Amino acid sequence: MQKQIESSGYRLNPDFEFTESLLKSIIINEKRYGYGACPCRLAVNDKKEDLDIICPCDYRDPDLDEYDAFNCGLYVSGEIFKGETKLKSIPERRPSPEEREILRTKSISEIISSSSTPIWRCKVCGYLCARGEPPEICPICKVERERFELFK
Repeated sequence: MQKQIESSGYRLNPDFEFTESLLKSIIINEKRYGYGACPCRLAVNDKKEDLDIICPCDYRDPDLDEYDAFNCGLYVSGEIFKGETKLKSIPERRPSPEEREILRTKSISEIISSSSTPIWRCKVCGYLCARGEPPEICPICKVERERFELFK
C-alpha cells in the first residue's frame, strides 16, 4: 500500500504502529458501512452524506498544503516524512452539514468562480487541483511541483 500511495506523490506517516492503526480503522469502517470512512471523523452510514470523508477524503490536500500533514496524520509531507518538520495540531475544515448542503446545490462553474482557492494545472498531463499550492508530485504523471501552472 505504501508503494502505491508514494507512486501517487503522497507519503504515509512513517510511524508504522500509528499508520497501521489508522489503516485498520479504515478497514473496520469499510466492513461497517461498506466504504472506508475516515476514522478521525464521525460517519453517518449514508455514503452520499459521507462521500467527502471516504479515505482519502476531500480535505487531505488542503491540510497537506497548510499543515504538512492530513488531519488524522495518515498522510504527511516530504518534510515530515524525512523528519525535517514535526506534526502539529490541524483544525477541522469539514463544512457543517448545512454548509455541505449549500455546496451540493451549486454547479462546478459556480464553485470555481466563487472560490478564492487557486486552481493548479499540470502542464504535462492536464491534471487540475484546487489548493493553496500545487502538489509535491503530480498524482497522475508523477512530475514535480514546478511543472504546474496557475490555472485560475
